[in-house]
Amino acid sequence: QAQLVESGGGLVQAGGSLRLACTASLRAFSRTTMGWFRQAPGQEREFVAAVSYMTERPYYADAVRGRFTVSRDNAKNTAYLQMDTLKPEDTAVYYCAAGSTIHAKLIGSTRAYNFWGQGTQVTVSS
Repeated sequence: QAQLVESGGGLVQAGGSLRLACTASLRAFSRTTMGWFRQAPGQEREFVAAVSYMTERPYYADAVRGRFTVSRDNAKNTAYLQMDTLKPEDTAVYYCAAGSTIHAKLIGSTRAYNFWGQGTQVTVSS
């Protein structure tokens, strides 16, 4: 059974930065697409960013493009989400997810991912 563990969440002022990490106990991590999603209170879980396993191409939601950077280190079985210029509307629980053979058109869908972390809280104060 795969396990994903997020870390790096916390409280930060608007304009600040945080770096989330997701370490996965997956034998085939290097062949797994890693995604980041977030869920604010009363809202549905939404796509934030993802990095593919073949080309390591990054994908971003419009709301975070230019402010967030997704990356991975296959040697450490870890994916990262660097979040800069944070805004109060970025406040949410952030989840990492893993999935294999995800088509680019589905990379933003929660249904495309097989495994999920427990989530880490990110709070941005104004």
